[in-house]
Parts: sequence; C-alpha cells; structure tokens
Amino acid sequence: MSRTLKIIVLVILLVIAFLSFTYAHLTIAPGRLIKEHQALNGDCFAYHTVFQGIDSKKCTSCHHLSDIGRLTSKGLPLAKPLTSATFHKDLSRESCVSCHSDHEGVIRYQQTRKFDHSLIKAAAREKCQTCHQVPSDFLHEKIKGNCAQCHALTKWTPATFDHGKFFVLDTKHSAACSTCHFANDYKRYTCYGCHEHSLEKIRREHEEEGIKQFDQCVECHRSGDAD
Repeated sequence: MSRTLKIIVLVILLVIAFLSFTYAHLTIAPGRLIKEHQALNGDCFAYHTVFQGIDSKKCTSCHHLSDIGRLTSKGLPLAKPLTSATFHKDLSRESCVSCHSDHEGVIRYQQTRKFDHSLIKAAAREKCQTCHQVPSDFLHEKIKGNCAQCHALTKWTPATFDHGKFFVLDTKHSAACSTCHFANDYKRYTCYGCHEHSLEKIRREHEEEGIKQFDQCVECHRSGDAD
C-alpha cells in the first residue's frame, strides 16, 4: 500500500471517528430516544460508556430500583402503582437493557427476547405469582407455589412434572386425577376407591404382616406392581 493511500485511509477513519462521537445520534444511533428521554437526544454518554455499551448504573442513578413502579424519576407517586414495584427490588444484578431499550428505532420493550430469570434473586424465583397470574383451571386450583415442580424457568410449556416420582401411572392405573385425588387437592390422595380396597381389608392385611403404618400407601407402593 502506497504512502498516499495510507494517508487517505487514515484520514477517512479519523473523519468517521469524529462524526461517530460528535454526531452519534445521526451516524450510529438506532433511532431517537423515547419521549420521556427526549431531552437527552445527542447526549450518548448520559447512558453509554466508551467501548462498554450501556451502563446500568447510569440508569439507576435516576430510576432507583426500590422506586420503579411506585414513583416517577422525579420522586412523584404514580396514580396506579405497577407490578414492577416489587419485581425490580428482587433483581440479583442491574441489567436494564435485558428488557428495555431507550431508542424508538428498537423495540421499546424487547418482547421478542426471552426474559432471563437468573436476573431474579433465587429466593424470589419461587414467588412466580408476583408477576404471573395463577391458572384458574381445576388442575392448578389447589396448588400453591412451587411452580418449578412442573415448569422450567427457561420454558413454561410443556410442563415437566413426573408423576412417576410419587407413583407410576402404568396401564393398570391410567385413571383420571379425581379417581385418587379428591376435592382437587393433589397433596391428598386415596387408594380405597378401586378394586377390593377398603380400610378394614387394608388394615387386616397389613397387621398380619406386622405393619401398623399404612395410611401413606405410596411410601411403600410406588407402582401397580404386586411385588
């Protein structure tokens, strides 16, 4: 490469660098800021740190995590507090861009992204109802919390509950939930509703074997296998 060409390339790079820093909102910005931040148009370093991208600490200097959803950035109370009033306090680390974008040229709230639940403190991850509405179908009606028994944080459906951990639903026990669980309460069950089972017969057979605790059948019988 000739000396003249090197100088031309260097000049072009310097011009690009100058324009990128001086007129960033015209050269590299993905769009104007949202209306709430219009006063900061052109002031890229209000949020960005050179060579590091957006600095969440700059966001939280105005938007305090404990106030989000309750107060405006000026400290005024919101007429209708948002769900985020409790959600943001449970974040394990500040990563505002995981959900939000300030530029109108980008989807404002990145709905196409999958929210990373690892951003939430471990203890708060068990309180799914803080953000998610509890299903009202008969299956969920009596279940309180512990959603992770069936659902994964990375994908809500399909559910991954393994009934075999408690009792194997083999071909002889492929029955409706209500056959064993009553009043839609899946913490309770009965085995006395089928076959020759009756409380007296069960008591007699178990006492003959010297077994006095027989009220929790699945502690010993984990499937329909007679053995």
